[in-house]
Amino acid sequence: MSSTTVVIAEDSVLLREGLIRLLHEGGFVVSAACGDAESFLTAVDQHRPDLVVIDVRMPPTFTSEGIRAALVVREMHPSTAVVVLSQYVEEEYAAELVASRPRGVGYLLKDRVADTREFLDAVRSVAAGATMLDPEVVTQLLIRSRHKDPLARLTPREREVLALMAQGRANAGIAAALVVTEGAVEKHVSSIFAKLDLAPTDGDHRRVLAVLQYLRNDS
Repeated sequence: MSSTTVVIAEDSVLLREGLIRLLHEGGFVVSAACGDAESFLTAVDQHRPDLVVIDVRMPPTFTSEGIRAALVVREMHPSTAVVVLSQYVEEEYAAELVASRPRGVGYLLKDRVADTREFLDAVRSVAAGATMLDPEVVTQLLIRSRHKDPLARLTPREREVLALMAQGRANAGIAAALVVTEGAVEKHVSSIFAKLDLAPTDGDHRRVLAVLQYLRNDS
């Protein structure tokens, strides 16, 4: 039985070397270990690993380079499992990673790496196709879902249309402001109603209800 191949991306030399040693002792074959997202993606293209382990924040800005690279791997190499390591729970990144394809993916806090057995078990599970989320990540995602902005489902254009509706403009005025046809505005308005779960009723004016949701969430 062949060993699972891994490419690592971690800018901290100490943690990177620790991961190499830990994964090697766990029976994995580390094909490459990189200090930045760009070289990581090059290594993934070259080695086509079974699994990647990558830090959320990587050089040069230490913001989202790591998670963006992980999403590229998910898209370009769908058979490659992805484990993301983070110092803190970053709900948006975790949600985006899992939403991209909820199989063969893990989002773990770096504190978990200290428990080597738990970490290796999680990595093996992800490599086998499971989804492994740190318990704290799950908690934060649940909180996020309870407070999710109902307008998040709207496209940028639909939000523009809704903002103009909130200004009291009719479809003709919105069409003139956005330089589109009234027919296009009508389609956007219908889509807004559908995404905000505003079904046709006799007693409620959907246009008013949509504007109220916009004002409530924009305040």
